[in-house]
Amino acid sequence: MPTNIIVHIPSNILDAIYAGAKELYPRESFLMLRGRKSKSVINITDLVLAPFAVHGEGFAHFNPYMFTGDYSLVGTVHSHPSGNILPSDTDLNYFFGRVLMIVGYPYEGKGCIAAYDSEGEQILIEITASTKCDDEDFYEM
Repeated sequence: MPTNIIVHIPSNILDAIYAGAKELYPRESFLMLRGRKSKSVINITDLVLAPFAVHGEGFAHFNPYMFTGDYSLVGTVHSHPSGNILPSDTDLNYFFGRVLMIVGYPYEGKGCIAAYDSEGEQILIEITASTKCDDEDFYEM
């Protein structure tokens, strides 16, 4: 059954995801997605580096217990250096949050990203205008 959820992601956040994936290539990148869900829209507002995440060739791993109680986390994004943006069984078995996003090589353009729900059903992605980030906001905890 297709999902009615839409993911809104600002273009500058998508650019940051692609840049991180390119930097770690051929290893997999891994980031947490911060945002909020309102009705049928998941708005991505920020990226979070997972502490002690492991980025390997063919896998990425993080400890979900580092994030207990943080309800602003709406999902994860990781790269597939092979270019295949379909979720593996392992991806779905370790699903975290409301959305799983996968970016594939060469990490450029809308065709290199896909989003999925916990059942592996594809979710529509809309790339929105860049969000403004003041230096003071970036460094505040």
